[in-house]
Amino acid sequence: MASVPTPNDLHGLAALLSAAGFIAAEEEAAELLAGAAGDGERLDSLVGRRLTGEPLGWIIGRVSFCGLEIRVDPGVYVPRWQSEPLARRAVERLPATGTAIDLCTGTGAIAKTLTTQRPGAWVVASDVDERAVACAAANGVEVYRGDLFAPLPHTLEGHVDAVVGVVPYVPTSALPLLQRDTFAFESPLSYDGGPDGTDILRRVLTESPRFLRRGGGLLLELGGQQADAMRYDLDFLGYVDVIVLRDEDGDVRGIEATWGERR
Repeated sequence: MASVPTPNDLHGLAALLSAAGFIAAEEEAAELLAGAAGDGERLDSLVGRRLTGEPLGWIIGRVSFCGLEIRVDPGVYVPRWQSEPLARRAVERLPATGTAIDLCTGTGAIAKTLTTQRPGAWVVASDVDERAVACAAANGVEVYRGDLFAPLPHTLEGHVDAVVGVVPYVPTSALPLLQRDTFAFESPLSYDGGPDGTDILRRVLTESPRFLRRGGGLLLELGGQQADAMRYDLDFLGYVDVIVLRDEDGDVRGIEATWGERR
């Protein structure tokens, strides 16, 4: 491994990270320097871990998400900035005293965003991973361990204003194509969505109407052609006003749909 720059050499560390293939090299360098707090040996350790591909969030123990500092424990899915627009849209769908569910919450980043922006609302979350549940709870989220809606309070049924989720949606065959700090360190459980990536997405479509009120919103992260692939399911199940969410480059990032009357 190339020698690690001194604890004050932001540009040197950024150059080292950039040469290793990290895109946001300067931002990551600043985070690692802050984490080392002037300790050269600690900086060497942190940079060494990053160069193996270990997620930065695990190394420094936190990420910024929608302007909030989110605790990230080792082994827990690291929230991405690409999910922030979905979280902000969920905030818009959630009334001040409404109710929301965050599925596959991970660190609880989306749920925490909702509770911060709508402090009078009731926001609950779920995840199957005990590490994620512990991390989300440490972030102040009301979280339940279990599969999707299964562990949630039955009193929510028919009263939820927004169901939001970054559920696994990567096609199984595409898992090896994920960048190394994803595939080598994070669990495939956080990504594997079945043969075409829609297995869990379709389950959420099917199960959400039991919890959503009429006019409530469903917001899911997805990609590629998955929005088109699920058009029939959305229509058949009674969702209306389906919107495909795209990023500034025009790439599909999610869907938003409203639970309406069955045709």
